[in-house]
Amino acid sequence: MIKSTYYQDLTKMNTFRMKVKAKCFIEYDSVADLVDIEFDELSRPILHIGGGSNLLFTEDFKGTVLHSKINFIEILDECQSIPEAPSQASLGPSPYPGVGKCLLHTNVTSSDSAEVLVSVGAGVIFDDFCDWAAKEGLWGVENLSYIPGEVGASAVQNIGAYGVEVKDVIKTVYCYDIVEEEFVSFSNEECEYGYRDSIFKSPEIKGRYIVTHVVFALSREPKPVLDYGHLKDAVMSACGECQSASEAPFQDLLPQAARCKSPQDCLPDRSRPIAVGGMSQETPAAEKTTKRITPEMIRKVIIKIRKEKLPEPSVMGSAGSFFKNPVISYEHFHKIEQAAKAEHGADFKVPHYELPDGAVKVPAAWMIEQCGWKGRRSGGAAVYEKQPLVIVNYTGEAYPEEIIGLERRIIASVKDKFGVELHPEVDHI
Repeated sequence: MIKSTYYQDLTKMNTFRMKVKAKCFIEYDSVADLVDIEFDELSRPILHIGGGSNLLFTEDFKGTVLHSKINFIEILDECQSIPEAPSQASLGPSPYPGVGKCLLHTNVTSSDSAEVLVSVGAGVIFDDFCDWAAKEGLWGVENLSYIPGEVGASAVQNIGAYGVEVKDVIKTVYCYDIVEEEFVSFSNEECEYGYRDSIFKSPEIKGRYIVTHVVFALSREPKPVLDYGHLKDAVMSACGECQSASEAPFQDLLPQAARCKSPQDCLPDRSRPIAVGGMSQETPAAEKTTKRITPEMIRKVIIKIRKEKLPEPSVMGSAGSFFKNPVISYEHFHKIEQAAKAEHGADFKVPHYELPDGAVKVPAAWMIEQCGWKGRRSGGAAVYEKQPLVIVNYTGEAYPEEIIGLERRIIASVKDKFGVELHPEVDHI
């Protein structure tokens, strides 16, 4: 079904909570609906939004806003070819509020492959998908938990968090080409993914392709990514032995028998050999340890971390991380490090991540805080007091000009102090 309205209020459809309207707003329920939309007759420009989690509306939108309600999660049999459209007839009721149909407990394949292909509608709330995958014991998106937005937008933006980007698990992106009026698909390589970037954001084709559904390659094999920031420590706290419940905020995640002391101990025990009479033999199934790190456990840890660092969009409008983390040369980083040691002492360590090509990624949040912006207000806008990478609609009544003005002053001060130019991660519309 296609629903069209004029001068639609978009306040609740962008996480910044900008009070703007769209000249025309179209919401659709299925892949087939796209064929029935007369794109040539729509007011230009055309903007497709998910949850509006990466947008800053600077004014009323004078064109047409499209929003997908294609909501399904379907496990694909590996022996099947990936369909161009979901097999809706094969789907059953879903327990997820945002998901219309869902095939949950399918015998995916008779092979020994650990890979599980999952087709997900563009309108599915991305965190609902993460929740579903974690509960199914499928690895790949647990580190991306609690990122606002929808599945279609995640494939366009290449969302990322805690050492994982969605490109790491995307196999194919299916789209509708509004110019040629046909359905097309893009392999992972054809999407040309980069840091918070993809081919869909290139000026030449931006807005031409509407994502209908995405096929993800998840895994039954345990693949915990814990080497980003303090994530490993948080997970270890969740599964480690503690003296009291007060010392173990995550103790409810694991039974007593499942607690462990290291990530290695927590991984599924694949019949760990034990010594018997000088020989090694497999542990009987009934005696196998239950110690493990699970996708659900990592998801819950990450949700707790994110809730402690980031504002709830329903309480305080924001677009999450406002700036990209800059990537600089090692030589440039060395200069920043030397200056920081001179200012803070010889033992001071600048947070950074060394990349395989020799470049260095420096957290934009650290630079912004060093420039004194954390918690500062400018009219109705502010830098979030718990995470300087986030600009918030502090009063709920912030004007776009106030947010943009704050953005520009932050960029200028970081450039002046560190010689690094920050670039916004948020799209200005």
